[in-house]
Amino acid sequence: MKPAAFEYCQPDTVEEALALLHELGQDASVLAGGLSLGAMLNMRLARPSAVVDIKRIAVLNEIFLSPEIRTGAAVTQAQAMENAALMEAVPLLALALPFVGHFQTRNRGTLCGSVAHADPSAETPLVLATLGGEVELQSVRGKRRVPADKFFLDALTTAREPDELVIALIWPKRKERAGCGFCEVAQRHGDFAIVACAAEALVDSRGKLTALSFGLGGVETRPVVVHSAGFLGHRADAALARTIAEESAKRVTPLHDYKASADYRRALVRAIGARVLTEAFECAA
Repeated sequence: MKPAAFEYCQPDTVEEALALLHELGQDASVLAGGLSLGAMLNMRLARPSAVVDIKRIAVLNEIFLSPEIRTGAAVTQAQAMENAALMEAVPLLALALPFVGHFQTRNRGTLCGSVAHADPSAETPLVLATLGGEVELQSVRGKRRVPADKFFLDALTTAREPDELVIALIWPKRKERAGCGFCEVAQRHGDFAIVACAAEALVDSRGKLTALSFGLGGVETRPVVVHSAGFLGHRADAALARTIAEESAKRVTPLHDYKASADYRRALVRAIGARVLTEAFECAA
């Protein structure tokens, strides 16, 4: 199947792109890597009157590590993986990116594109939410930042307005002595996760848990970050990891679809959640 007819626009600057989005509004779709949008166009699930291709806008292809960590809207997953300084600064992202698609697709797929698409099973939105990152949006009306937990509203639904462009993702800097863990289960490596778990933990010199962010992807219609304050102060070991994973499985309302039942997703949260948390605790110790 081929896409319905649309006007192809390739602006050279952010200002040109924003002017197009302001003019076209909901009739426009933004193209960066095209891995999600391309398939939707071909299947005619998306029928925009215009496609705004932002790939040639140079400033959106940049990665900044100071004064804050920012990855532009056109930065590909492969670019991110090849940037050693970025991977060291955001180790949870470094753990997750090898699970994203395949070598070939990572050369086209973008970090921001995955976040803007907001598939609940995608790895990049999960990592951004787990770390408490932000999405930077811009329109002709100005810029604004939206915390990840406010940006993802539902499956394929975000807080982005039709005339706004996702300019960049803002990643929190690595915390001192922080440990990270990531794992997922999919039908095949590179597929969207049935369940993915991500964790960042801080453990003090006595082996006690002082901070934890534990995120789940593919379980509900958006990334879930489990409330973990009640587990702080306990010894960070495999037993605590199993307890947190068990409690997390009880708190979520899992999806039931052709890939997996709700009960199976709960079981995966218990199993891989405990593994990921143990990994994070050990790395932080």
